[in-house]
Amino acid sequence: MKKILIVEDDRVLRNEVKTLLEGSGYETAVLEQFDRVPEEAEELKPDLILLDIILPGANGQAILRELREKSDVPVIMLTSRDGDVEEILSRSAGADDYITKPYNPTLLLLRIESVLRRASGQPKEEELTYRGLKISLPRSSIIRDGDEIVLSHNEMTILHCLLKNRGRIVSRDELMDYLWDFSEFVDDNTLTVNINRLRKRLASIGLEDVIETRRKQGYMLV
Repeated sequence: MKKILIVEDDRVLRNEVKTLLEGSGYETAVLEQFDRVPEEAEELKPDLILLDIILPGANGQAILRELREKSDVPVIMLTSRDGDVEEILSRSAGADDYITKPYNPTLLLLRIESVLRRASGQPKEEELTYRGLKISLPRSSIIRDGDEIVLSHNEMTILHCLLKNRGRIVSRDELMDYLWDFSEFVDDNTLTVNINRLRKRLASIGLEDVIETRRKQGYMLV
């Protein structure tokens, strides 16, 4: 049975998550004090940590950076803040995933399953290359000429899908299905927004026009 450590200061939400996880076959542990999270996590040895960003007298991202000095346990950040900046800061600190509150219980469980599956089945330092670009899936980052950029979950998932199918047109439906496989629901407009953001990030490190749009067909990485 997988053990999940819940680090959340909201008592009602903490109990809701605890009940949800235990009803889904997980063992749980909770922390109500947040001054020794890395040390207590090391003692409890969870398979995954749900970590709130905003905690009394503590910052979840700072806790995560300290935790990463000792452990590579999968961590999903929980936050009431929505937006790419918080997600990128969390992934830069070493988060495996990021979910906003209020959350859909089914989607939370899917995200947990996805992160645990990746942690057990994917090499910890899996790294791909493309045109002098190093792509680190665990860190959700791209590196070129020493410059590192952390991508959002959607941006990295799209890049990974296009890279796996390099030289072949990938339809919009395929991309949305691929995102759904990683427990991320997106609609048509959200996909367009994320494609445009990914293009800008690649262009910022010298890779312009590498994602081609094929009208009424999809996209291709060239």
